[in-house]
Amino acid sequence: MKLSDFDFDLPDSLIAVRPAQPRSSARLLVAQGAEIHDARVHDLLDWLHAGDRLVLNDTRVIPARLSGLRHRVTGQGPVAAKIEATLLEPQADAGQWSALIKPLKKLKIGEEIVFSDDLSATFEAISDGVAYLRFNITGVDFDKALNAAGAMPLPPYIAAKRPADAQDKTDYQTVWAKNIGAVAAPTASLHFDAPLLAALRDKGVEFSYVTLHVGAGTFLPVKVDDISDHKMHSEWGQVTQTAVDEITATKTAGGRVIPVGTTALRLIETAGKGGAIAAWEGDTDIFITPGFQFNVADALMTNFHLPRSTLMMLVSALMGSDVIRMIYSHAIAEKYRFFSYGDASLLLPPRKSD
Repeated sequence: MKLSDFDFDLPDSLIAVRPAQPRSSARLLVAQGAEIHDARVHDLLDWLHAGDRLVLNDTRVIPARLSGLRHRVTGQGPVAAKIEATLLEPQADAGQWSALIKPLKKLKIGEEIVFSDDLSATFEAISDGVAYLRFNITGVDFDKALNAAGAMPLPPYIAAKRPADAQDKTDYQTVWAKNIGAVAAPTASLHFDAPLLAALRDKGVEFSYVTLHVGAGTFLPVKVDDISDHKMHSEWGQVTQTAVDEITATKTAGGRVIPVGTTALRLIETAGKGGAIAAWEGDTDIFITPGFQFNVADALMTNFHLPRSTLMMLVSALMGSDVIRMIYSHAIAEKYRFFSYGDASLLLPPRKSD
């Protein structure tokens, strides 16, 4: 298939730069196959049944954007240069992180970047445009200093419109965030608040937690015309035996397994490649395109995605390309809000037994 098969025109005015408040008041497009309904996220109570299971990604986004200074003594005296760093992922060697640096040309190997009174890092190496920084502190001290000095790594399409601020540290984090390691949020999950979770539990909807640390690669554009030539980025994830047992029990009982977000879907389908889900841990680069055989997910709750993106390919695989084009045309006509802070969709393909 061609990249152009997943393109569409989106008015810039529909790109959300702030989330709905409260979270569950965001709009929800429900697609039962080709049948479309307009609702709100709190209306999930009308669309989910007792015995259904939502699969939630419990990754925690770190405030990965850092602004600091590099100091150097020259023949003209001491000079300082502003350095921006976006952390990507921790390395096996404690204290070392991979990062994107701007401007990289202002740094030399061995130089220090000072981000705050408590947090600094030494530039140790570079590979394929990615820098490797060693921080002066680790563990809880690092987490505390990073939280104080860092800003949330907002997606490029939001960052181009406004800088990250203190409110984003709440807005760009799920209410169940637990395992530190993501540099982008599992954004469909941002629509859930405590009252909605409680109401769903009272109805008999069940929850399982998996972990996929969303990386900056999620924003990388597809640059090939033939999508089969695209090399998918990899991200670390884990599906525990507890989650496997819960998901298996739901499917056995006839309930629906509904991942919230493409990250949770990609992870459980990675763990279910053999036909049935099994405990799994590692780096996944699963690339879901039309023709993919879904072994675990029965439906998907997700936001509205960028044109020509791998996530457009994923939802097209789930619902069919023609249906997705119709869904997105409806969303644009009805002025749904798009991307990370935008509205949501509940995609319900016909079940195999239907």
